[in-house]
Amino acid sequence: MITAKSYFSGAGGLDLGMIEAGINVIESFEIDRIACETLRQNFDHQVNEADITKITVLDQHDADVYIGTFPCTKYSTIADIHGTRTGDDLFLHFFRHVALAQPEVYVVENVPGMKKFQVVMECLTKLPNYYVRVECPVNANMWLPQERKRLIVIGTKKPLNHLPYPEENPIAMRDIIDVGAEVYAPEYVQKRLNGGYRDLPIITDLDGRAPTCVAHYAKDRSTRLVNDGVSIRPYSVQEYARLQGFPDWFKFSGSDNDAYRQIGNAVAVPMGRWVGKAIKKYFQTA
Repeated sequence: MITAKSYFSGAGGLDLGMIEAGINVIESFEIDRIACETLRQNFDHQVNEADITKITVLDQHDADVYIGTFPCTKYSTIADIHGTRTGDDLFLHFFRHVALAQPEVYVVENVPGMKKFQVVMECLTKLPNYYVRVECPVNANMWLPQERKRLIVIGTKKPLNHLPYPEENPIAMRDIIDVGAEVYAPEYVQKRLNGGYRDLPIITDLDGRAPTCVAHYAKDRSTRLVNDGVSIRPYSVQEYARLQGFPDWFKFSGSDNDAYRQIGNAVAVPMGRWVGKAIKKYFQTA
């Protein structure tokens, strides 16, 4: 059985995708308490509520695959607006684990904006003894009714030649929306609909494709709305989770706001499954 360790695991979207692909995730590292509770609710593997900057490497469990989905806020274009698009040093700690442990495979998922940080990309793509593929942009719309472009870095000890993009039709919006569902809409939702803010909401109908799910939805549910044919309203927690490919049995700890935040920060599950299948094929042919 191929084993994997997950760093910055969040709610476990990439972990779940890997497991669905047949890879055994043996442990996750995550600093957020509520996300750790979500991981423990849904997975049987070890969940470490820990700060990666304080974890040594060589006395840890070994694994075939190391997965890093470090926070993307400092690499995203929106950070330009706030003057915080500086990157951060968390990638160095994931790089430290890979460099010392030398797993057969490592995977990094982040926003396409990470490519602008040459120091980060040099570390993640020039590590001795690895062949590296950089796939960007990988769009979740290949699987889901959501526009979500991501950068995927895959480092392998031998060349990874099998990474086909999916040919099947993605899930349709109408297949994940509960028509007529009563979803709480704060007063500011109607205010934005009426033009009370600088930007109008992005409204998606049952034949459309939603914009990127964002963690900020926990604070403002007026920016992304769905027209289900009965009303124009925010997405329910379950609908938002389905947009990211989470199955209905998956439970998020904390309040609804906590759930929206975790979902928006997550890796789309089918994207993780796609990477996982490629890795499994790699081990079968290596």
